[in-house]
Amino acid sequence: MRPIAALLALMLTAPLAAQAFPASPPLGTLRQQAALQQTWLKERLETVLPAVMRRHAVDMWVIAMREYNEDPVFRALVSPTTFAARRRTIYVLFDRGLARGVERIALGGTSQGGLYDVVRETELAPDGRPRELWGPAQWQLFARVVRERNPRRIAVDISRDFNFADGLSAGEWEQMQAALGPDLVARIVREDRLATDYLSLRVSSMLPTYRQMQEIAHDIIGTAFSSAVITPGVTTTDDVVWWMRQRLLALGLGTWFQPDVDVQRRGVDLSDSAGPVIQRGDVLHCDFGVTALGLNTDTQHMGYVLRDGEVEPPAGLRQALANSNRLQDLVLTGAKPGLTGNQVLADVLARMREAGIDGTVYSHPVGDHGHAAGPLIGLWDRQDGVPARGDLPLLPGTWFSIELQATTPVPEWDGQKVRSMQEEDAELPPTGAMHWILQRQTAFHLVH
Repeated sequence: MRPIAALLALMLTAPLAAQAFPASPPLGTLRQQAALQQTWLKERLETVLPAVMRRHAVDMWVIAMREYNEDPVFRALVSPTTFAARRRTIYVLFDRGLARGVERIALGGTSQGGLYDVVRETELAPDGRPRELWGPAQWQLFARVVRERNPRRIAVDISRDFNFADGLSAGEWEQMQAALGPDLVARIVREDRLATDYLSLRVSSMLPTYRQMQEIAHDIIGTAFSSAVITPGVTTTDDVVWWMRQRLLALGLGTWFQPDVDVQRRGVDLSDSAGPVIQRGDVLHCDFGVTALGLNTDTQHMGYVLRDGEVEPPAGLRQALANSNRLQDLVLTGAKPGLTGNQVLADVLARMREAGIDGTVYSHPVGDHGHAAGPLIGLWDRQDGVPARGDLPLLPGTWFSIELQATTPVPEWDGQKVRSMQEEDAELPPTGAMHWILQRQTAFHLVH
């Protein structure tokens, strides 16, 4: 076994270790990031939350959970310094009308930086010090809070169709019913759209940071798909994947899935290959996401490894990328507020066929989660429409990952079909047409 000192020296001299932690993190220090996230939370609670509750005619929204079994909407309701629910946390959101706004009550936990009113009761412990009542006593307190406000419609997060609206566990639901009694339980509704709409809607102040995150994603992909990282005949796709992961770590950032890098090669089927060595003439593809400040990006780009004497990819490959660009255009022009995901999908696929493109569309919302709440515009294996989530309407103020592929025969590859798989994040703004948040790829990344 090597001595510890030798292992440390090896780590410090390894190529990936050269990616030193930046003196100035690209998105600010953790403290700066948290302050920015807190402003987003305040804006979201004061603008998005009341609008969503009123749109669905809900007087009170109750989100109850226990530590490490949090509701999917939890992180979009709490400060960035809150990592989990405390013992049991019950958030009671009560709409008092336009003049007074939504009252935000926390039964358990903290005020989240002054954004909630904390309501709790204490008793004297055997040692004479006060301790918080929880368990059955906390449910009794909850029931009293509800009765005092006397709401007509009480929404809880139970849903058969939508994962983001199904955060109330069976145990909490049983205790909630017992505490409220038959009269108040009769007022409970399962409003699927409450959680899904709240999670899917962005506040405009998030956009500059999200654009920076996409710039970072594009920069990392551009470097990964270059001779700075890839040596043809030596570098494997796994080497590139782990370089991307390490680069994120060096920048103080994270990701929400393991990056993917794959290869298409003339005359060879590499679909089942694990970590092949990259060769000259290969078409590269990556799927990559950046996570920071509670937000997630999702990007897929194409690359090409130049052969000796080449200065650009063959014309047939350039046409393949142009076809997927054209399909992107069709999605952006077809994605209109009020249409359902399935309606957009059907329209786009019809126009795609008219344009003579062989492709598939599987676009999804992005933001709080990588595969976020809101309407799906197809799935790769559901080109005839998606049940439930495909029937949700597109809402102004949401972000989407425009994910798709176009398959094109390439003459220079003896007619072999090449899939150009692209994904870029776009905004459906409160006014105007859907547009790219940063920009899209229109030319291959090149490994010289």
